[in-house]
Amino acid sequence: MGTNPIDLHESVAGEEDPGASIDLADIPSAAPGSGGSMKPGDQAPEGAPASGENVCPRCGGSGRQGATACPDCGGTGRVTTGIGGG
Repeated sequence: MGTNPIDLHESVAGEEDPGASIDLADIPSAAPGSGGSMKPGDQAPEGAPASGENVCPRCGGSGRQGATACPDCGGTGRVTTGIGGG
């Protein structure tokens, strides 16, 4: 293979590995004790890299579970989920 050390900060295709440098503590709504706006059904804080708004799978986007607000989306019908490959 040669004498060049393996660079673990680049992928085989040459692009930088963005997942290796994400620190959710830098996102205000994800910082511990920040009282962020994450709902129980959210997989990531709003605005986090590689995330987006999606229909709540528990209530199907209605925001309701019977006569009450859906506990996963807080009655909005939307949750923040991860997007992209992986």
